[in-house]
Amino acid sequence: MDAIYRVDGNHVVTSPHAAGPWNETMQHGSAPSALVTWLAEQMPTAGPMHVTRVTIDLLRPVPVAPLTFETEILRDGRKIQLVGVRLSSNGTVVVNATVLKVRVEAQPLPSDIRDTPVTVPLPDHEGLKEPRDHSSSFVSGVTIRIVRGGFLTLGPGAIWYRANRSIIEGQPISQVMRAVIAADFSNGSSSVLSFKDWTFLNADLSVSLARPPVGDWILLDSESWIGPDGTGLAASKLADVNGYFGRAVQSLVIEKR
Repeated sequence: MDAIYRVDGNHVVTSPHAAGPWNETMQHGSAPSALVTWLAEQMPTAGPMHVTRVTIDLLRPVPVAPLTFETEILRDGRKIQLVGVRLSSNGTVVVNATVLKVRVEAQPLPSDIRDTPVTVPLPDHEGLKEPRDHSSSFVSGVTIRIVRGGFLTLGPGAIWYRANRSIIEGQPISQVMRAVIAADFSNGSSSVLSFKDWTFLNADLSVSLARPPVGDWILLDSESWIGPDGTGLAASKLADVNGYFGRAVQSLVIEKR
């Protein structure tokens, strides 16, 4: 199976491509986050709606193993829908998530309301560094083009990401899924500590969107902050080729290897 997941009823088969950098038996956080997003997007709404927030709580390491899922509509109205999603492994909940959708309705906005344009080179700009050494199986399915800083190098970074491998077998990667996949790279895009000596896993991921992104490429303009007692925070501004459209935040758990 070349895709990350095969969904059959409420059962999910996981391929080895889901493995992340911290342990080959654990999934990269982008994988279950994208799965949660896809499941929420399948829930019918009363009218046209956009996903405006995805919040993922990684309650336990998500194994590279079969999963089951439950979805429920927590609030269903004319203007918003709130969807709850739970992923379980062997009967234990490993991910608890909520996805907020807001109705689509054209508004008579002032003419000066528009996206803030990106001020960095676009992903097709010649000369952007593209690392060839991948930190995990999941990352091997993502193209990375570095504008500033570097993936898993120290300091703030501005990096373009494009997911190439299918997430759900037989299904396209939605635009919101692309944003969520990239957003989970925030801690790797703005490392404060050496990947060789430290782990800085994220315990959650929250992505807020003013609009759906366009195109395949997502820019993370990222920075991290580390506290003195094993906690940290990674945050990113999200953009596509048309401009900035969202924000992502991760809570980090810091440990010496």
